[in-house]
Parts: sequence; structure tokens; C-alpha cells
Amino acid sequence: MEFAYIPSPSRGVVDLGPIPLRGYAFCIIIGVFVAVWLGNKRWIARGGRPGTVADISVWAVPFGLVGGRLYHVITDYQLYFSDGRDWVDAFKIWEGGLGIWGAIAFGAVGAWIGCRRRGIPLPAWADALAPGIAIAQAIGRWGNWFNQELYGKKTDVPWALEITSAEDGRVPGTYHPTFLYESLWCVGVAVLVIWADRRFKLGHGRAFALYVASYCVGRFWIEYMRVDDAHEFLGLRLNNWTALLVFVLAVVYLVVSAKTRPGREEIVEPSPGAVALDEGEPSDTVDDDAESGDAKSKGAAESAAEKG
Repeated sequence: MEFAYIPSPSRGVVDLGPIPLRGYAFCIIIGVFVAVWLGNKRWIARGGRPGTVADISVWAVPFGLVGGRLYHVITDYQLYFSDGRDWVDAFKIWEGGLGIWGAIAFGAVGAWIGCRRRGIPLPAWADALAPGIAIAQAIGRWGNWFNQELYGKKTDVPWALEITSAEDGRVPGTYHPTFLYESLWCVGVAVLVIWADRRFKLGHGRAFALYVASYCVGRFWIEYMRVDDAHEFLGLRLNNWTALLVFVLAVVYLVVSAKTRPGREEIVEPSPGAVALDEGEPSDTVDDDAESGDAKSKGAAESAAEKG
């Protein structure tokens, strides 16, 4: 007899008049706002200017959404291109299906473009965003709860997730709430990165690398619990292999970066005058310095004349 479980929502969408608000999309949007808010606070604490994180996120977020969807569609192509499936569903991102690996990779490309336009080092910006990204993932995972998807093996633990839908091959019952496990793990990752960044003054992308490595550890065992269909190689799911590979790359970057570029960036964002100089435009700061130098020279000459 089941005395306790986590109920699934009866619907994954709420109609606000003529506008349908889908739980999955709502979680993604809230996660993005929280990530930008926390990233902005950390960026300012590092010496950056307010608003820079949001400006660069305008590039990173769309790239990340496209990349996340592409990874999902490519690795789960049978859901959209096999017999009886409608390939148009591949564009219905609001119904779920974002691969974090593709989202981070493409999001980094968008962030690189935004950082380059502002003359900002991408690793420093990524360090500021790292905990916020982890929290955004923690919030976004609740979108899977709304869609009754990506759960684990059957279980009767008190915190089991009740699945009521019988669509797309689901079997009603109680299962491990892997969405909850990953959400809690991501919160722990965010706390770890914030603590380590304060304790060790991580710089040059090492806070971001720590986020990546620690997330991969959790994703590996959580992925192993899932029962949804997935491609497997040598007994492991594709995402397990991806997590293992990305973990190794992140650890290697941590070690190499610490040896070749120790410490933290002293300047993360150039002043407006410095940006103007880089772009070949005249700088008021330079003119002021020149005028100040001329005034000093004139004053010294007048003083020497008086003494003479």
C-alpha cells in the first residue's frame, strides 16, 4: 500500500485566456531570469558593469535553446522521424526536449560572440554565470515533472513520483523522481561553485569548469536510473558516455589552467574609454590627460620664470 508519493500534475499547461502557459516553458523562462540575475550580481562583484551579463545573454540564450534542441532531436531522432511520427514535432520545443550538452556548447558560441563585441574575456563571464546556470537547470528540471517524463525505475519509496499518463508508452505507477534528484544535485553544484570561488579565487574559466565537472558526476548516476528509451553503447546510455567525456575534459582544463594561468583576472571588463581606443575612436580620457599635462608644463615654466 502506498502511503506517500509525489503526485504529477493533471495538466502540463494552464490557459491564461487565449494564451496557453506551458509548465515546461515557464520553468525554462524562470531559470533563465534567475541565472541572469545571479550572474549580474557576481559580475558586478568581479568589477564588471551592471547590465553586461544581460546584454551577452541576449546572444547566449537563443544559441543555447537552438543547440539544446538540436542535440535532443539528433540523439532521439526516432521520436520525430520514424514511422508514424510527425517531423514537425521536432520544432515544438515547448513540449519538452532540450539536451544540456548542446545547450551549453551552442550557448558558449553565442556568449563568445557577445563577449567579443564588448571586449570581454569569455572565461571570466562564464565564471560569473556558472552557479546561475546550475540553478537554472535545477528550476528547468521541474518542466519534466509537468510533462510526466524522464523518470527513473519503479519504486515504492515515500518520495516516489506518481505517473498517471499512459501516452507515448508510459505505464502508470510510481517511479524514482529523477527530475527531483537532478534538481537537488544542481542546487548543490551551485553552492559548491560559489563556495570554491570565494575560497580559492577561481578565475580564467575554472569556476565554470568546476560547475561542468561536478554536474557531470551527478548526471552520470541519475542518467543510469532513467528508463526512457535511449541509445546505448557497451551497456551505457549515450548521455552517460557524454557525461564521462565532458567530465574528463573539464578536469583537464582545471588542472592545466591552474598551472598556466594561476590567480584571477584583475580586470574583467574594459572601461568605456579603453573600448573606444580599441575601436580606433578618440578618447576623452586621453584628451583630458593631455590637457592636464600641458597645464602642468605651463605652470612649471611660469614658476621657473618667476624664480629667474
